[in-house]
Amino acid sequence: MSRSGGCQCGAVRFRVEDIGRASICHCRMCQKATGGFFGPYVDAVGLTWTKVEPKRFRSSEAAERGFCEACGTPLTFEAKGETGLSIGAFDDPATIAPVTQLIWDAKLPYVDHLGDLPEWKSSKQLSAGEAFEGVASYQHPDHD
Repeated sequence: MSRSGGCQCGAVRFRVEDIGRASICHCRMCQKATGGFFGPYVDAVGLTWTKVEPKRFRSSEAAERGFCEACGTPLTFEAKGETGLSIGAFDDPATIAPVTQLIWDAKLPYVDHLGDLPEWKSSKQLSAGEAFEGVASYQHPDHD
């Protein structure tokens, strides 16, 4: 099943013939590379860059990480001839659920309890959806 995705600004776009195993990695390099609590990646099968290719940063002796030079979106983890794509970069990330975790001992201590956090409310007790209603997004739409 073909899937597509890309960066926030749309400069880098990709298509894959299929996906493999989806995972989250808790290592410190993935935390820093994504700016998040972990790196969520899925193995790419039959990857084609349909616009420009991402720029790459060698994060270790074994891996490179691809990102959009224009907007900074983290896109890939590349090692040993294989490419993992950031799950959030897909046009429909809700269909790609992680099935495994890596580097468990580096997991941040509060990650297991994120689902228990209360919903954010503004100082006027508005939900995020209400508080930011009408804000125009400059992101590339989730389609080619």
